[in-house]
Amino acid sequence: MSDTYHAINLHFVFGTKSRAPLITDEIGVELFPYIGGVARTNDSTLVHAGGVEDHIHLLIGIPPKLAASDLMRDVKANSSRWMKERWELDKFAWQDGFSVFSVSPSKLQATIAYLDGQHEHHAKVSYGRELRDMYDAHGIKYDERWMPPV
Repeated sequence: MSDTYHAINLHFVFGTKSRAPLITDEIGVELFPYIGGVARTNDSTLVHAGGVEDHIHLLIGIPPKLAASDLMRDVKANSSRWMKERWELDKFAWQDGFSVFSVSPSKLQATIAYLDGQHEHHAKVSYGRELRDMYDAHGIKYDERWMPPV
């Protein structure tokens, strides 16, 4: 085979520093396309995005040559700078880490629907509960000391 074919879709989740509720709907309307541009410069595709005031979810298709951590470094650094300049949020920052989950092509539509339903979901479920449920579903061990409150 003379070419590389792939379907690598990753679901990223990360929050604002100290979970500050800074991402308004107005900001989100511009933030997600901006992040899509950062993804494109990394040969990736922002398939879908969603979130609430203190955290976001990104569904991104990435090439095999790109490490998820490299992509997130660029997404977070560029979007943080953009938030400070565009929205005059001088102290805006993302949390240090992120969560990432693989998404099979058969689960793309369900993941998109999940991202679309973030506002309704978080009317009932905390960010901390959401992360624990996602980690448990994917068999990921976590340290309670670093988890958001339930």
